[in-house]
Amino acid sequence: MAITGEDVTLDEIIPISHDFEIVEGADTRVRVRGLELELEVRLPFGSHTRLFLHEVNKAWSEVCRKSVSSVPASQFEWLSEYHKSSKISGLDRLSSMCEGAAFPRMNQFAKSRRLLAVDGKVGPKEDGKVDGGGRSSSVENNTERKGKGEDRNDLVRSSSHTMSNKAQMLTMPQFGLRDNLIRCELLKSEELYTYVKNFRFFVGTYNVNGQAPKESLRPWLSYSPDPPDLYCMGFQELDLSKEAFFFNDTPKESEWMRAVSEGLHPDAKYALVKLVRLVGIMLIFYVKKEHASFISEVEAETVGTGIMGRMGNKGAVAIRFRFHNSDICVVNSHLAAHIEEYERRNQDFREICTRMQFRQGDSSLPTLSIMKHNIVLWLGDLNYRISELEVDEVKNLIAKKDFETLHRYDQLKRQIDEEAVFKGFVEGEIAFQPTYKYDTGSDQWDTSEKCRVPAWCDRILWKGKNVQQLTYQSHMTLKTSDHKPVSSLMEVGIKVVNEDLYKKTFEEIVRNLDKMENECIPSVSLSMREFHFRDVKFMQRQVEMLTVFNDGQVPCQFEFIQKLDEPSYCKPWLTANPCKGFLAQGSRMDIELEVFVNRSTATQLNSGCQQIEDILVLHLDRGKDYFVSVTGNYLPSCFGTALHTLCLLREPIQEMPLETIKELAKILVEDINNLMTEKPLDIPKEIWMMVDHLYRNASKQEDLMQQPGLRNEFEEIRDCLDTGTPDSLPGSNHSVAEALLLFLEVLPEPVVTYSLYQQCLDSSSNHALSKKVISMLPQCHKNVFNYLTAFLRELLKNSAHNHLDVNILATIFAPLLLRSPRKQDLGEKRKTQDFLRHFLDPDLK
Repeated sequence: MAITGEDVTLDEIIPISHDFEIVEGADTRVRVRGLELELEVRLPFGSHTRLFLHEVNKAWSEVCRKSVSSVPASQFEWLSEYHKSSKISGLDRLSSMCEGAAFPRMNQFAKSRRLLAVDGKVGPKEDGKVDGGGRSSSVENNTERKGKGEDRNDLVRSSSHTMSNKAQMLTMPQFGLRDNLIRCELLKSEELYTYVKNFRFFVGTYNVNGQAPKESLRPWLSYSPDPPDLYCMGFQELDLSKEAFFFNDTPKESEWMRAVSEGLHPDAKYALVKLVRLVGIMLIFYVKKEHASFISEVEAETVGTGIMGRMGNKGAVAIRFRFHNSDICVVNSHLAAHIEEYERRNQDFREICTRMQFRQGDSSLPTLSIMKHNIVLWLGDLNYRISELEVDEVKNLIAKKDFETLHRYDQLKRQIDEEAVFKGFVEGEIAFQPTYKYDTGSDQWDTSEKCRVPAWCDRILWKGKNVQQLTYQSHMTLKTSDHKPVSSLMEVGIKVVNEDLYKKTFEEIVRNLDKMENECIPSVSLSMREFHFRDVKFMQRQVEMLTVFNDGQVPCQFEFIQKLDEPSYCKPWLTANPCKGFLAQGSRMDIELEVFVNRSTATQLNSGCQQIEDILVLHLDRGKDYFVSVTGNYLPSCFGTALHTLCLLREPIQEMPLETIKELAKILVEDINNLMTEKPLDIPKEIWMMVDHLYRNASKQEDLMQQPGLRNEFEEIRDCLDTGTPDSLPGSNHSVAEALLLFLEVLPEPVVTYSLYQQCLDSSSNHALSKKVISMLPQCHKNVFNYLTAFLRELLKNSAHNHLDVNILATIFAPLLLRSPRKQDLGEKRKTQDFLRHFLDPDLK
């Protein structure tokens, strides 16, 4: 995704004239036509895409009112200032392209500006079944074409921040900036105009172990006599191939999509609302057609929690939506494996809750977290096991159907009882035998060498009011996988709007607001004006709480605003959450001031070029500004420090005076050997400590470089490297391996310097040329490259134990050792992997 104007090259200009047309295609592709030119653009999946195309549609709507469709082509004289391959300096040119032009046809884009998921589509067949689609999908009626264009009448309403259908009155001009005030009062008065109506939700989870569908899903999806109103189905391990893991592409998505479509209850017609997938974790959301018009504000997001906290082999996908007047979030997660890793599973859960943020249709509103919904449905392969019992004891209790006793040894139950995870969530009584692990194609327990203990890995929990679980069961007749699918049929009370009462409440709120606005101006008081963060460390979050109290006589809207000549309201290492908001009279809000130093900010702070210092400006709408001072002291870290600087540091970085570090950071890598001081180290001692630890303790470690470590262990490892105490590295082998990968990722200049990156690509097919490029590296960079590749070759000698191979190591280390100075395409990524293979696989010579 383009970050600034400098990231964008303008190759062609397509006037928005009589010939212009934009057509939504499958997956996330959009075709743009005009002036005998046709382009296919693949947009990134997510809410950014929806917002972008929503803005295009809004611009089209504005322009249409100018009635300029009859303007001759000669009027587009502004095009002459653009030249092919010129750089765009910002968003100004994009906006200028919309002026004086019109969108006469937008195929599949509604003129009513009602968009659901503009990053893909799935249309219902005439029999009510649904065709397979892309990674994220929407529903539309079959409509008659009119000319080249096509009207669109979505079954599902688009993202909207209003309370209900009638609440579109909020967008009327006379209310202007008061939307947030009205919306807040409507929310507080919700009981006056809503009533609760029950709907049936089918919630299901199935770990398919990388298998293709081999049997009908009807025994799972259609076991109840009455058809449910909504379906939410989660899959895990959809595809276990390396291609799916590294490129997030799999043909099995459409195969399972088809199986689901054919397995839905035959007594009702359903419309697909959304599909979202991250590697092998997929979530599908269907709704009965008669309810589709009451679904709105649909958003999908993903969070990877695999190695380095990002890889998508573990993590979660989620869909949030509004059904009538209730906000619902459905999460499908696949947490860390192995019986002893329950702490890692707890950490995965917390990370998903923290990092899963949904954009709202109104970009002025803050993002929504999972827990900011009326109802949360959480399903998936949570991977919590049965512990402290031998496998024969577990099987004996299962044979007796003594699930109550067995459940007492369930890790998830224990962690919930200790309030370590899923606080406030409810799980129904488990009256079915464990769903993992079976021999594929049978009902026989695992007979492999590992003989895994049976466990309830596959679970469904919920949080919220007015939820009653009708059934909670597994489905033993399905034998495709080594897991059994699980389902829960729930009766959920949904808030439905009485339109007449809503209008009456709305009008009363507006009258009261008019009266209040005429009485006084907003005012707030702050709990503190100065904040000091002590001993800030790399990748270690620190939070202080700022409380804002509305001591005025009127509700107020606040926002942290940019200072003159600064790109954001705060420095990149600082965040205020929320950064904007609304306060009713007499209410207060806690704002988290978070300091977090990551790869983008560590280098400047390590070298002393920047300090933890900033001033926040809190602005009240129609009121005054308040100033909040933020200071702190940063403890320099080897993470984010240049290789050649670390080679000059014989002592741990935190034992060196800051002025010394500052002076050493100014020395260029090419001047390092000309210094009249002590000879620099061959490689940074920090790299040696991590690699030596792994070489001695983890050469035969299973899933090394692929299993994530623990956050608290990484912090101990970082402190050890930065301070030199203790002498040996703490933590598990997985945590040390992840620390090594993170160290390489955050280097300001990668091991293979940016200046030689293109030569690496050009020589990727030739072993001799590849070695020649490495010989041209600065000495410390060359030493590190040779040291790391030698270590990786040692790991490959133990591949029978650690399950590593050349392809896995090349895929993991190539983007770290050979980072691109610009955005990489798929071809470049493969060339960097080919380049690295020359140093890992001697057969490539």
